[in-house]
Amino acid sequence: MLTGTTVCPGVAVGPALVRDDELERVAGQRVSAGRVNEELNRFREALDAARQQLQDLKSKLESKISAHDARIFDTHLAYLKDPVFITDVERLVLDEQMKLESAIAKVINDFDRVFKLVESQMLRERALDLRDVGIRVLRCLRPGEGDAPPPPPTLPGRYVLCARDLSTVDMFSLGSERVDAIVTEELALTSHAAILARSLRIPTIMGAKGLLKNVKNGDILLIDASGGQIHINPDERILGEYPLSRENSEEIEPWIKEPTRTRDGTSVVVFATGGNHDDVEKAVASRMDGVGLYRCELLYLFDKKPVEEDSLEKHFARALEIAKGAPVTFRLLDVDSRAKVEGISNLDNYRNDANPALGSKSLRALLKHPELLRPLVRAILRAGVAGNARIVIPFVMDASDVRRVKEIIFDEKQALRKEKIPHAQQLPLGAMIEIPAAAFGVKDLIEEIDFFVIALDSLVQYSLAVDRENEDLRGYFQFVHPLVLRLVRDVVAAADATDREITIHGEMVSNPENIRLLLGAGARRFGVPPMAYAQVKRAIRDVEVRDARKRAADAMRCSTLSELEQIILGYRG
Repeated sequence: MLTGTTVCPGVAVGPALVRDDELERVAGQRVSAGRVNEELNRFREALDAARQQLQDLKSKLESKISAHDARIFDTHLAYLKDPVFITDVERLVLDEQMKLESAIAKVINDFDRVFKLVESQMLRERALDLRDVGIRVLRCLRPGEGDAPPPPPTLPGRYVLCARDLSTVDMFSLGSERVDAIVTEELALTSHAAILARSLRIPTIMGAKGLLKNVKNGDILLIDASGGQIHINPDERILGEYPLSRENSEEIEPWIKEPTRTRDGTSVVVFATGGNHDDVEKAVASRMDGVGLYRCELLYLFDKKPVEEDSLEKHFARALEIAKGAPVTFRLLDVDSRAKVEGISNLDNYRNDANPALGSKSLRALLKHPELLRPLVRAILRAGVAGNARIVIPFVMDASDVRRVKEIIFDEKQALRKEKIPHAQQLPLGAMIEIPAAAFGVKDLIEEIDFFVIALDSLVQYSLAVDRENEDLRGYFQFVHPLVLRLVRDVVAAADATDREITIHGEMVSNPENIRLLLGAGARRFGVPPMAYAQVKRAIRDVEVRDARKRAADAMRCSTLSELEQIILGYRG
């Protein structure tokens, strides 16, 4: 059995289709001077064919994914017109008489190496997009003079796609209905391909080390994406433990109708997390308690022009309308100095920000750039008349951060009043607890805010000094470290003592063992992606609070993560 990180939950069984990377297989070849023009013509034809293929895909998937997610194809279309990419390929063909396949592979691999030298998740994602585009162009090439035509692809009727990196080319070759599940060896949770997999609800696991070494074409795979497990050629006993219909709407429907309670009747609130209208629609359809964290980063990072206040207001107002009166908590823009936000060359010069995760990030960047913060605040205030809006401040260190934001909100309310623009008079204001200093100073923050959101993954990252994007450190994020659990317990107790609502968000929340520990530590509100709701609800219904308190108390007496794991294994036994 292999394990990995859940991207989209679900269960599937099917034969493995292992796709390797064509870019790695292309040999460095040259052509004669007389064939240069033919190579350039092949390139132009392939670019046209790839553009048409992407446009067809976008049209085909319009009814299956949100309009926002469909814009990912626009990003790939833009790369097909990118002058740097096209010029670099043509120069290699013209100046070095390089065969077109070799030129494309060299340009993409060179870009890939440069982007990986920069510690920027965003640039890595752009490298993946460009790699996808390169592979698509390669597959659209007609054979050159004297080249044998490639053999026609042979695909099983349904399959589990296995690859080193998740590629939209393999997901969507006008046959995405064939893909029952996806497993990759590399981890890229925020890549465009991962976003599309979630949007299409394809069970997906990433970061499965040893995948390509242990799985071959035709192997039968049982994918438990909810648990992050890949079973290779499972026997009948294992297959019997995984009813494949358990994630189907007919199976989930009874869970949706029933209240979210523990086995002994304690009510638990579960909010949705998301960043587009489709996520809000899924939350409403699943009868979740609202949207506890609405990320606005995609509105800034996809646009090729500065984001305007009016477009933000319309987007937020529509999210509130879809929510039908349920609360929607809008998180202020949370990016670091590596982000490319149109209208600003960079939030700050990342070359001077040696560690962006500890530098001009999130609220710090917004306070330096009021031209970003003020229109965002105004847009949320204006949209607030359409529904139950709330604002949460990310990356809060202490009470001074909250006070500065409150001053800006007050100023913008005054300005909107003078301009006679309708807006919400009062919006609940919250603080995100992700920096340990904020957790230690929670009693000071209580005087300034209406509610708290614990960003559990971030709190673990900053408390334990472990990079959440580093695959080698993934073990630190499996279970809540005992010392972090004590911190969570104290923050929850302080909030409860003053009737401040407190919600815990993060990928770690979806782990049933963590749900049990967090309930035992006093938490009663959680935030998870809509696709994880059924899994989390089942975990909550399996918990008895008295047992959870005992387990949490035992866990918090531990000094190390390994001691905690031994306790959890002991309970399982």
